Amino acid sequence: MSKKYMLQAVVAGLVLAAGAHTPAFADEDEMMMMEKCYGVAMAGKNDCATAGSSCAGTAKNDAQKDAFLALPKGTCERLVGGSLESMDG
Repeated sequence: MSKKYMLQAVVAGLVLAAGAHTPAFADEDEMMMMEKCYGVAMAGKNDCATAGSSCAGTAKNDAQKDAFLALPKGTCERLVGGSLESMDG
């Protein structure tokens, strides 16, 4: 399995396990336990807007640097390519 597809499988598994497919949170406590993780979303699977679009699910490329997924805190920095800051610059 290539590194690209392995990364996609890991991210997809984490998203499904965390129930973080959408940035809508049940309550403020749950929101406090999540963080925006940039650079790990697959094309069309990002949460919320990017620098070039205003809607969720509009990332045009895998691992797009300005697209994020909402993940449990502490997860992002463990992922290859994951960043807590947008790199759209």
